[in-house]
Amino acid sequence: MIEKFKRIKKLGVFRDFHWDQEVVNTNGQAQRFQHINVIYGRNYSGKTTLSRLLRALETHILSDKFENREFEIVFDDASVVTQDNYEAHGGKVRVFNEDFVRDNLRFINDPDEAIEPFALIGDDNVAIQEQIDAIQAEIGSNEQGQETGLFAELTAKKAAETQARSALQSAENTLESQMRTKATAGSESIKYNSEKFGDQNYTIRKLGAEIDRVLQAAFSPITDEKATSHVELLKEEVKDDVAELPYPSLSWKQLAKETEELVGKAVGQSDKIEELAANAVLNRWVKEGRKHHRSKRENCAFCGNKIGESRWELLDKHFDEESEKLEGEIDDFLESIAAEKAKLHGALEVEENHFYSKFKERLLAIKEKHDEAVKKYLASLDGLSKQLQARKDDLIHSKTFEAQDDHVHLIQAALDDFETLRNETNEYSNSLEMDQSSARNDLRLKTVYEFAVSINYADQMSEIDRLNNCLRDSMAAASSIAQTIREKQLEIDAKRREMNDEEKGARKVNQYLNDFFGHSFLTLETQENRDETLGTRSIRFEITRDGRQAHHLSEGETRLLAFCYFMAKLDDVDTHGSKPIIWIDDPICSLDSNHIFFVFSLLQSEVVRRGSFEQLFISTHNLDFLKYLKRLRGTFVNHNKKKQQYDCKFFMIERHHRLSKIVSMPEYLSEYVTEFNYLFHQIYLCSKIEHVTDANYSIVYNFGNNARKFLEIFLYYRYPHGARDRNGELHQENMQKFFGGDPVPTILTTRLSNEYSHLAGSLERGAIPVDSGEILSVARLIINRLTHDEEQFAAFLSSIGEVACSSDSDASKALATS
Repeated sequence: MIEKFKRIKKLGVFRDFHWDQEVVNTNGQAQRFQHINVIYGRNYSGKTTLSRLLRALETHILSDKFENREFEIVFDDASVVTQDNYEAHGGKVRVFNEDFVRDNLRFINDPDEAIEPFALIGDDNVAIQEQIDAIQAEIGSNEQGQETGLFAELTAKKAAETQARSALQSAENTLESQMRTKATAGSESIKYNSEKFGDQNYTIRKLGAEIDRVLQAAFSPITDEKATSHVELLKEEVKDDVAELPYPSLSWKQLAKETEELVGKAVGQSDKIEELAANAVLNRWVKEGRKHHRSKRENCAFCGNKIGESRWELLDKHFDEESEKLEGEIDDFLESIAAEKAKLHGALEVEENHFYSKFKERLLAIKEKHDEAVKKYLASLDGLSKQLQARKDDLIHSKTFEAQDDHVHLIQAALDDFETLRNETNEYSNSLEMDQSSARNDLRLKTVYEFAVSINYADQMSEIDRLNNCLRDSMAAASSIAQTIREKQLEIDAKRREMNDEEKGARKVNQYLNDFFGHSFLTLETQENRDETLGTRSIRFEITRDGRQAHHLSEGETRLLAFCYFMAKLDDVDTHGSKPIIWIDDPICSLDSNHIFFVFSLLQSEVVRRGSFEQLFISTHNLDFLKYLKRLRGTFVNHNKKKQQYDCKFFMIERHHRLSKIVSMPEYLSEYVTEFNYLFHQIYLCSKIEHVTDANYSIVYNFGNNARKFLEIFLYYRYPHGARDRNGELHQENMQKFFGGDPVPTILTTRLSNEYSHLAGSLERGAIPVDSGEILSVARLIINRLTHDEEQFAAFLSSIGEVACSSDSDASKALATS
């Protein structure tokens, strides 16, 4: 069913209409269409425009004169038809309006044209009908909750399809949620750790592609140790070049050679004191003592004896210039060896932070290698020093030189390794960015691999594939049954075409014309044309009067014929058995009151009571027809197989200048059958007022006019001689009869009715506040008199939805007493 015209823009007089803003109840809540919808609007207010909008769903054609039109028609299944997709609407819609009349009754504009024929199912096709019934039984019913036959199978398959789709969606959502969390959601995701994983635009799609890659048999993730190394690498920044190492040159060969010479150098043995020459320790002791005594002491500090000149002469010859020179050379050379050793102190001290983390292990190894080589080299130097010291301690005797190992090549090897490392480090600065990119890639693939394993990605994908196959199988099964149903429905349509009977369509129109409108003299006849050459047969409808083709039909006759034609066509081959949405636009134009009632009767009996519609719309400009439409009543069997009353809703189209809008019909039009009932209701409400407030003041204020009009109608029908005085007011005699001959209420009622409904002649009345006390009294007097006819009063109350109660009679008695 149609729920509402949500929006209509630039379509005739509907320039910018919004349903939810305009079609609301007194509480501001948006209303919606029901099973039966009555739309009242004056001529030219836009009723036909709405019918054309709905007919576009039937014919899939909308006039291109509506430029830039926009509209939204919302259905109760949440589907929406717009200006962009109305041509694809597949629901059954049948619209009666002037476009329908023009398209199907072309003779109206061109006397040489005929009426478009239509066919109903023929009577003499029992065998075909039995075949159709058998096929229909196989297809079954499509009633929601009560499906049978193929429709029951289709419902079961669709339920299985829905279940399979739900299971698949659940599995896909679970996996997608896990992948989204890993890829893009939160601080732990790959996207938000681009410094480590290298892609700040990472997505679920990329994650899926990389999972497929890492799950290949050929892939092997990096080790944890390698990952740690990569993390350290990512912390690196481009470093300055490591400068060449200013390593001291070593003089091992020269030192060893000269040491050998000094150790083995001979000293002359003449004039030597034999005792000292034989004892190196004593010789060294005497030599030291000589330094402490010469020119300082005459006596020996040790023994106290005087040191004579002859003794000094012997000592000077023993410690001669040659020995002194050798000792000086040894001391100098010992200092050279010490200087050699000093050169190696801190010779390979370099800052580790000048090297990239990947080279630090090699740097430490090289330093260890260098330190070990230096240690050996220093040991060899110490060997030289010991030999020189030994010769110094015994200058008189030459020594045999003991060769020491040359470790310079070991130091040089370490230095060569360092130089290689230095060059690699400097070159690495140029490739650092590339290596870091490769490291990030390795780290990302490792974490993707670990993620895929942790969530059992392969198992989840296998399950999703299985559910996909289940869904495809379910869809294929449902599609197959749906296709079978379509084929069988097409088979039914084909068999029904075999049963077409255009003449029966004409008879149906004539039946409506005769039975409902009494037009036996105006009939529709079928004219058959056969082409013997082509072997074809065509049918046309022709309107006749008294057996002859009719011309110059009146506007009323044309409208009546068109409406009967439309009603009969609701049972044609294309519509029979379906429940279309029906829109009938102002069917009673140019019809008198009798025909208006017959149109209502035809709608009530052939549409509403038969329940041959899904939704019914009727628009009119005629208040008499509106009065009848309020009586439309019918029931249908709902999906619970219980009878239910059709819901009915009333709307109005209001036009202001060039703009129209749909609104809820005011209560005074929708609730009251006639104005007479409305006037009674207002007087009745006034009689019930105890205290005048802002909420009920308008009832009191309008009482004079309402009472005057009510009594005019009521007294006219009660005393139909129509006696009125010359001023056009109610005759005192009739009024007094109404009040049982009592002149007091007659005078009071007459005065109030005249004064409060006509200010002309009593202008001062308009400047005086309304006397609510008098008005309430008169309202009760009128109601009191009406209660005397209990049967009529009960009918009055029923017409306004009230029930007679004791308070009404009690009030009557109280008023009568007063």
